[in-house]
Amino acid sequence: MSYLSDNYVEETRFGFWFLRSHTWQHHVLRVAINDLRGLFSESLPSNPVLLDAGCGQGKSFQYLRQAFAPQRLIGVDADPQSLNLSAEEAARQGMTVELIGSDCATLNVPDASVDLLFCHQTFHHLVEQDQALAEFYRVLKPGGYLLFAESTEAYIDTWVIRWLFRHPMHVQKSAAGYLEMIRQQGFEFGPQNVSYPYLWWSRATDFGLLERFGLRKAKPFGQREETLVNVVARKPLEGAV
Repeated sequence: MSYLSDNYVEETRFGFWFLRSHTWQHHVLRVAINDLRGLFSESLPSNPVLLDAGCGQGKSFQYLRQAFAPQRLIGVDADPQSLNLSAEEAARQGMTVELIGSDCATLNVPDASVDLLFCHQTFHHLVEQDQALAEFYRVLKPGGYLLFAESTEAYIDTWVIRWLFRHPMHVQKSAAGYLEMIRQQGFEFGPQNVSYPYLWWSRATDFGLLERFGLRKAKPFGQREETLVNVVARKPLEGAV
């Protein structure tokens, strides 16, 4: 059965290969999950139900287990081939993961059933971003957390990324644009819950080579266009104003 829809843009062959590479796992996924874990203002939920929205090939599973120790881990993806690979990855890691073929804009998950929702480098593939964010809000329990890690338009709209990958360009946003979108949906977060990682792979014009060789100094925060934004945003408790 195919779960593919018009609500997201499929990855290229190169992209599909890259998403199982060591670089992706070690320098992208691991780093993002560790960063998100450090953005919590409160104690981490104990034994949470954790949903990985856009789980891809399941390479996040081992890092999510290490960081959040979920009692229940759910992987959602719209691509059947990716779900098959996720099942293989879960078995390889000795993990029990519930896998659901579902579009992020129409999640086949009950209301208020999730403590943590992890969305990493998935959102910029989605066409119906507002609808997906509303779905994230719906399935989270009151007091639950959205763990959002995303590349911004400044990164996606570069020649090398356009050449190697495929994305719906008309929905790409700045870091501020994504944060405002999350806030408008009703999520709560403060400056302490947001980070703007400045990593070598996120500088697609030269991958930081000019800075590495001392030919150029990196611009400080506030003087550069951010290419990554991570945020831990909370769904308000019921009855909270």
